[in-house]
Amino acid sequence: MGDIKLNSSEWNILNCLWEKDPCPLLQLVGEMERTVGWARSTTITILGRMEAKGLVGRRQMGREKVYVPLVEREDAATTETRSFLKRVYQGSVELMMSAMVRSDGLSREQIAQLRAILDEAEQEKEP
Repeated sequence: MGDIKLNSSEWNILNCLWEKDPCPLLQLVGEMERTVGWARSTTITILGRMEAKGLVGRRQMGREKVYVPLVEREDAATTETRSFLKRVYQGSVELMMSAMVRSDGLSREQIAQLRAILDEAEQEKEP
């Protein structure tokens, strides 16, 4: 599907669908009302737009409409991360990591996880 650009409303819906796939319309409406305060009509309008964009699918199960995500969480997150990195850090992973470490600090566990990720990336690059 190429780069997936989502607005905050689309993220709200997809986060719910990624957790509850497939999700009946009534459950999705209730979840959006509870988490972001949307009226039923707002959720339905946004779902219609997302369906037209190919982000969600809808099917009928008996008398109930059920929605499913048509994009993978990892694909959407990757696109969002690239966009954030370009906008905020001019594409510099080093600058981003430096800012993260200096502002919040990292736990030993987080450092170990990052090291493991970097080690894996390095192994993949070796001939």
